[in-house]
Amino acid sequence: MKLTILGCYSATPRTFTNPTSQVLEIRNHLFLIDCGEGTQVQLRKNKIKFSQIKHIFISHLHGDHFFGLPGLVSTFRLLGRESELHIYGPKGIKEAITLLLKLGNSWTNYPLVFHELDSKESEFIFEDDKVGVHTIPLKHRVYTNGFLFKEKVAPRKLDVEAVAEYKVDKSQFNNIKAGADVVLDSGERIMNSKLTLEPPLPKSYAFCSDTVYSESIIPIIKNVDMLYHESTFLETELHLCEKTKHSTAKQAAQIAKMANAGNLILGHYSTRYKSIELFREEALKVFPNVELADDGKSFEL
Repeated sequence: MKLTILGCYSATPRTFTNPTSQVLEIRNHLFLIDCGEGTQVQLRKNKIKFSQIKHIFISHLHGDHFFGLPGLVSTFRLLGRESELHIYGPKGIKEAITLLLKLGNSWTNYPLVFHELDSKESEFIFEDDKVGVHTIPLKHRVYTNGFLFKEKVAPRKLDVEAVAEYKVDKSQFNNIKAGADVVLDSGERIMNSKLTLEPPLPKSYAFCSDTVYSESIIPIIKNVDMLYHESTFLETELHLCEKTKHSTAKQAAQIAKMANAGNLILGHYSTRYKSIELFREEALKVFPNVELADDGKSFEL
């Protein structure tokens, strides 16, 4: 599992920072999470292939989280995309995107599939053989969701040394990977567990976009391996949180601690502060494993 931060600053873009957007890679799947202005350029800078993006998750309809989406949808068309593009986001996102396509007479030449969300409870919104995704209802000025990505258990891997030791023919490898035992020419049955290796433990990632401090999300993200939680302010500006429906670095750390998260990644920083290192310093007083998101930075589990 690899997370690449394309943008992680609040409000307006600057020449050296970008609003929220990130790419999560899970076993060769690429998920784009939020799509602020500049996302296309950041995708190119980080050498992420547009064609590999098949699912986009938008947390809410504030511009710094989705204004890059119409341009990306249009660019996919110009690049000759043919495969489906699935977009998950708040009710209204379909109207917002298709209106621009209509006015510009630039309908996509590929299937554009919208999954509009309006539930205030956590929903299971995507699943395949490798990963499942739940929404994390958040409390912001408009309807907002975070997203919880949970890997499924991977298949066992072939133990090259073991199959060599038992002199197993290569023609049996696919059956072994599928879970089958092997019967040797001598009649001896070799159990699959002796020919394969345990897969790595499945990982999980929670993206908590703009939200006021809310302990209601803790049961949903309990024991998550990696948590991204917005930290727009420091405690010196705590008085702004209720008004703007944002969180401080300390509050993000409190959520991580109560959820027993493995790691906490801070982001969505207000640009009023001289250094983002101040956010880490504040959070470390509450939670020990704190990382700072920054444009172009990657995290691996």
